[in-house]
Amino acid sequence: MNATSTRRAPGTGVDSAAGARAHAEATVRARWESEGRTPHHRDMIDLSLVVSELVTNAIRHGAGLAGFDAWTTEEGVRIAVHDHSDVIPEAAGVSLPVAHQGSGYGWPLVIELARDIDIRRRPGGGKTISVLVPLRDEPAPGARRG
Repeated sequence: MNATSTRRAPGTGVDSAAGARAHAEATVRARWESEGRTPHHRDMIDLSLVVSELVTNAIRHGAGLAGFDAWTTEEGVRIAVHDHSDVIPEAAGVSLPVAHQGSGYGWPLVIELARDIDIRRRPGGGKTISVLVPLRDEPAPGARRG
């Protein structure tokens, strides 16, 4: 296994972006359904995009996925992606113009869709990127969509 190989994130069975998306979505749906609620469809798309970008970046640029966590809050769902690299993403915490100088649109997309972005180095190496993806209730049938 080389330094950028995918590794199963401890405790979650997550070893890919698809697995992380499924885990995050199941976490949200379990809580919301227990409360008789349905998360807004657009917000679930945002969640899927943010999770995909963060996990893919950990695998491609972070020397592999070291862990993945997802938990619900009153505001939405918090995602934490752990990798093996100490390198902090460029422009961390700032909005980039449309014609940014980066190599892709993944990180700017995360910045646009997520809130409370936190990046911390992990003891022993690597980092954790934690974000909050806001969630709203799905509008009632017949209600005006926004």
